[in-house]
Amino acid sequence: MLLIGIGNYLMGDEGIGVQFIQWLAENNIQLPDTDILDGGVGGFTLMGHFDSYDKVIFVDATMDQKPLGTVSLIKPRFSSDFPKGLTAHDFGLKDMVESMYLLGRVPELYLFTISIEEIQPMTVALSPAVENSIPVLTREVGQLIQQLATPETV
Repeated sequence: MLLIGIGNYLMGDEGIGVQFIQWLAENNIQLPDTDILDGGVGGFTLMGHFDSYDKVIFVDATMDQKPLGTVSLIKPRFSSDFPKGLTAHDFGLKDMVESMYLLGRVPELYLFTISIEEIQPMTVALSPAVENSIPVLTREVGQLIQQLATPETV
């Protein structure tokens, strides 16, 4: 399983995905059977990382009109399932997912979004509401990983 944070570290709340990955490392948070990657704004270059994984969990900011700092989980099956308000990077997750479908290499995808209100250029500071979402995000990501790692009983 791969956990990947997406975002621009220098754009305030927009960088929550990469800040979350950094927070996990700084706090020595171990997630069983999960590789962790700071995807930054890597764009199409990230696609090569997915070939070895059957499940990929993304963490990214979104402008979805929900209260600031709201953590949501989406299990997108198609690129159109990604929120319309997903913030822009050099290219979006929708673009990458569409490319993966064209190439026929699509792992099982999960997307945690954290609601933001605006992009603050040239700052690494997170707003208090977005920063306070990190423990919630940590718990929910951990629960999903545990759920995905537990074989289903038939």
